[in-house]
Amino acid sequence: MTSFPSYGPLLDALAGVTWPARRSSGTGAAGSHPSRLRGLTAEFTEYRPYRQGDDARRLDWKLLARTDRAFLRVTDDHAIRPTLLLLDASASLAFPELTNAKWVQACRLAVGLAAVARSDGDPVGLIIPGPDGVLRLAPRAHRLAIAEIARALNDTSPAGSASLVAGMEGLRPGSRLVIISDFLAEEEALLARARQLIVTGVEVFALHVVAEEERVPPDVTRLAVDPESPLRRTLHDEVRDHYMTTYATWRSALADSWRRAGAEYSEVRAEEDAAPVIRRLVRGTTVTEKSW
Repeated sequence: MTSFPSYGPLLDALAGVTWPARRSSGTGAAGSHPSRLRGLTAEFTEYRPYRQGDDARRLDWKLLARTDRAFLRVTDDHAIRPTLLLLDASASLAFPELTNAKWVQACRLAVGLAAVARSDGDPVGLIIPGPDGVLRLAPRAHRLAIAEIARALNDTSPAGSASLVAGMEGLRPGSRLVIISDFLAEEEALLARARQLIVTGVEVFALHVVAEEERVPPDVTRLAVDPESPLRRTLHDEVRDHYMTTYATWRSALADSWRRAGAEYSEVRAEEDAAPVIRRLVRGTTVTEKSW
């Protein structure tokens, strides 16, 4: 189990931040995001004259009876967007070994994003695939949802390997999926499943957590170890230079692949302050803030 400092400062730093939907939601439950299902909320804004092709169900029949003129009630329609955080808890997230910086950052991202989503009134849930099955916390808008997510993360230690694709089942159109991983396994399968979800209307975020020691290994001869395989290799200067070039090329290709699929991709350094990272992630084209 990784020892965590309090999430309090992180949550305080995110107070007032909102997470606008990137596209209209297809859900019918009232919430804070624009909805494609018009007329489902009672927040009336204005009348406008009826035009051929308009939905007759939106006519104000009482006004028509009084004035013999056909007007539509225009409403400000919004919907909730259930947010699910899919966390990679494989052994490669326990890096570097002394600090587990990748895992700690992954957990901070999950808790911070969950808090921002819940502040919008959206239900938030957690998915952690593991060797013994998939841990699922169903999306909830309850005030204790963030504490439950933080507790589940604190009770999890990254180890072994498990399929993230297995955690991507059962998502409904109009939901939001945040994948937090180092993407060192199942690359093609994850991307293929994400494409399928995006087509159905799921909003997908891919957060790629990278440690400084992965990007730029220390300039000393050392033994490189793959935590999820028996691979061992001496990382002398020539190998180190080749590794850095190959790793940078792979990360660039990975980013392009996710973005072409329609996902919101971001590379996150394990050493970064999580609060400004989360602000950037949820910003979209503008930063929208409100008081809690």
